[in-house]
Amino acid sequence: VYNRWSGIKLPDFLSFFGGKRFVPIATGFFCLVLAAIFGYVWPPVQHGIHAGGEWIVSAGALGSGIFGFINRLLIPTGLHQVLNTIAWFQIGEFTNAAGTVFHGDINRFYAGDGTAGMFMSGFFPIMMFGLPGAALAMYFAAPKERRPMVGGMLLSVAITAFLTGVTEPLEFLFMFLAPLLYLLHAILTGISLFVATLLGIHAGFSFSAGAIDYVLMYNLPAASNNVWMLLVMGVVFFIIYFLLFSAVIRMFNLKTPGREDKVDEMVTEEANSNTEEGLTQLATSYIAAVGGTDNLKAIDACITRLRLTVNDSARVNDAACKRLGASGVVKLNKRTIQVIVGAKAESIGDEMKKVVARGPVAAASADAAHVATPAPAAKPQAVPNAVTIAELVSPITGEVVALDQVPDEAFASKAVGDGVAVKPTDKTVVSPAAGTIVKIFNTNHAFCLETEKGAEIVVHMGIDTVALNGQGFKRLVEEGAEVTAGQPVLELDLDFLNANARSMISPVVCSNSDDFSALVIKADGHVVAGQTPLYEIKSK
Repeated sequence: VYNRWSGIKLPDFLSFFGGKRFVPIATGFFCLVLAAIFGYVWPPVQHGIHAGGEWIVSAGALGSGIFGFINRLLIPTGLHQVLNTIAWFQIGEFTNAAGTVFHGDINRFYAGDGTAGMFMSGFFPIMMFGLPGAALAMYFAAPKERRPMVGGMLLSVAITAFLTGVTEPLEFLFMFLAPLLYLLHAILTGISLFVATLLGIHAGFSFSAGAIDYVLMYNLPAASNNVWMLLVMGVVFFIIYFLLFSAVIRMFNLKTPGREDKVDEMVTEEANSNTEEGLTQLATSYIAAVGGTDNLKAIDACITRLRLTVNDSARVNDAACKRLGASGVVKLNKRTIQVIVGAKAESIGDEMKKVVARGPVAAASADAAHVATPAPAAKPQAVPNAVTIAELVSPITGEVVALDQVPDEAFASKAVGDGVAVKPTDKTVVSPAAGTIVKIFNTNHAFCLETEKGAEIVVHMGIDTVALNGQGFKRLVEEGAEVTAGQPVLELDLDFLNANARSMISPVVCSNSDDFSALVIKADGHVVAGQTPLYEIKSK
């Protein structure tokens, strides 16, 4: 709907409702049509789901196994929650001594029904043991030189799965990279539920099938006397997952974490943009990477990213962009993409416009060779007892917002860099540390500060505020100025910005955070510009 109607032009007397404002109107109309259609279509589907649920219950161990298999297969779409709602909160009936009727596996289990748990018990061996075994297999499948890089990540998601039963962070590591592994995981989950039901094990959980829930439910009245067997099953599944995943990863050369294309083949932006000739070459390469001039329709840039309009985002070569130094490619829709390139985005964007004006550029091939420039030097490894090289104060008075809650995928995914965000309640924006203002965007909505130790701090006021063309922002210092922590840099017209910006949640990130060992968040809740410590950056 957005792609079709966001540019619509209406007659003058209706012009207020034209363009992007027409999108929610059209969406509302289509939703009414869909609601009318589903009013007739959904009842038979609902009856089918109910009948399927009744069959699964009557099928005993086979039914619980099928439930476990389908449950995992639906995780990528989120539709597993529909299945869970039926199994855990609707199927079955139990009346307690007080005459209260309970429905669903979870409700019946915690009401004391000793027959409940067939749709829960078998998840414990998988979530507590099986998936951690898969994580260990992926760790040893990675090349030795990359194991330190992926080890911490795999350990954290494995511990999360074991303790809490939250498995999505681990599953999404291989769900799309190696679908075959995920299919095996779904099959093994079904087998686990089948075996648990066959053995007459009745266990339940209030949150998920992790160690915490296992301990809490162990002595509940509805728990069977043999719930200890879930631990034995867990050890068996740990071994199965480890051996099976290890063999399949190597047999089919699956690109699990650490087994991606070698990072030492990547080429950095810095290696290409130190000279005018290098910048032109880099700009040309980016044009080729996004599908060439045939695919590229419009070029714009923010302080850290190229904002490009293309004919088809599917023709954009993400891998080629990353080889050129981009830290991420965000495809907002079929025609709009953002390439995260760091503080030199504006200069690269300007050079791309010059290259396009000179003539056509062909699209990069799928296996495009690397730009003929030296590869980056290996980054130093973290050292014990790393020292603090920069202490940042909040540049804004307001409320702290976690970076993953920022309504912008590039910032939320940390593609631009690590840090935190603040929702402003005051008009003054100050420098978060002493250093040099190396860049103030021409619309004054963002600036980049470089500290004495080389940390590059991006302060970006609001989301998509570049579209306001400078309205609502007043520059108080010039590019190249030496500033102290707490020195005013920008002034905001908050009334205008709150009324016109998509969001005023403002990221404060270290764009070269990979060059340092850690970034420690110090602030929470309300912060005061120039006073409240925001975060610390640790050396390697």
